[in-house]
Amino acid sequence: MSRFALAIISCLLFVSTIVRATDVSYCDNNEEYQVKVHGVDISPDPIVTGQPATFSISANTDNVISRGKLVIEVSYFGWHIHSETHDLCDETSCPVAVGDFLVAHSQVLPGYTPPGKYSLTMKMLDGHKKELTCIKFSFKIGLGSSSSVADM
Repeated sequence: MSRFALAIISCLLFVSTIVRATDVSYCDNNEEYQVKVHGVDISPDPIVTGQPATFSISANTDNVISRGKLVIEVSYFGWHIHSETHDLCDETSCPVAVGDFLVAHSQVLPGYTPPGKYSLTMKMLDGHKKELTCIKFSFKIGLGSSSSVADM
């Protein structure tokens, strides 16, 4: 997995001094997803290149989830730039019990990551590849204090 991919997803578990809830929407508002997402917290917000970033997704399920995948698609100014897949059990405790749970991921974006507004779509699939939820949200990446051409 690329460092960029890890950095995008890493906004889940690391606690920072700046945390802000992010507006999140379902991919299909008419779909009754098995997993209901309550919110997404990004820390720090905006994300700073070269520093740890964490995405924390709070959710709820009425069914036990023993295994699954998170499929991530990232766009920058409307252009698809990155895809990655994570094992759900690497991002939360499995089996996921009935009730509230948290999916969290942290990573460091390289200093050469372009600043700007990014869009992320995340699908959660169960062990049989059934879609449990699909959400969309945006996040911003600012310039790191040490970013330079030398970081490339």
